[in-house]
Amino acid sequence: MIELKQVNFKREQRSILSNVNLHMKKGEHWTILGKNGSGKTTILEMINGYTFPSSGTLNVLGNLYGACDVREVRKKIGYISQSLFEKLNLGDPVWEVVATGEYAFLRFYEHIPEEIIAKATRMLDVVQLVHVKDQLLGSLSQGERKKVMLARALMTTPSILIMDEPCAGLDLFERENLLQSINELSKKEITIVYVTHHIEEIIPLFTHVALIEEGVIIASGEKDQILNEVNLQKLFQVPIHFEWFADRPWIKVAQEPGRNNE
Repeated sequence: MIELKQVNFKREQRSILSNVNLHMKKGEHWTILGKNGSGKTTILEMINGYTFPSSGTLNVLGNLYGACDVREVRKKIGYISQSLFEKLNLGDPVWEVVATGEYAFLRFYEHIPEEIIAKATRMLDVVQLVHVKDQLLGSLSQGERKKVMLARALMTTPSILIMDEPCAGLDLFERENLLQSINELSKKEITIVYVTHHIEEIIPLFTHVALIEEGVIIASGEKDQILNEVNLQKLFQVPIHFEWFADRPWIKVAQEPGRNNE
């Protein structure tokens, strides 16, 4: 589905990605986990064909980037990001925002076919937001807005769904509500790539994890093998205690040597 081979990326004199190798196969769902500024979003931009490697190769859905029309590949990729949301119009009704996903528009300036309106309504039902379909996008809570983006991304029945920190800015209730909707996607034939710096967002849906630190993949593979105290302390550079609970990973910051809890 997605393969990066010896990918390097430099911006001016700064190395953003160094010798990145990732192979995401059909039926797998990946989380890319790392601190802020580690290169996570750059990988997503490359998969979407918005950024190209300085060296190395990228193959998505059987298409070698640099030897194909990436605009055609993007039609098979759903993308959720804050930067995309900021381009949408808060004054548009929710159903219309979702419907724009069918054509990768930011808004409509012409008649919208009835079948597309009906499809947008179905997608809102999938994320349990059909009851707000006639409200304006700007009237929704942060969590509801993220669900609208999810419904919009599902309009084209994508082969790949990419999510760049979708839970950023959400409170506990809205985060868990959104993660529940994402976990339901396990019933669909779609490969999910999810970027975060919060380990507790790795819900049961996800099968594989890549840990990235300063543009270098320090570990990747099945989540049960990759997520452990040694790897996570190397990643976050903070002493931690790690455990699994309800098929999700959790960490606690360990007490620093020589300090007492008071």
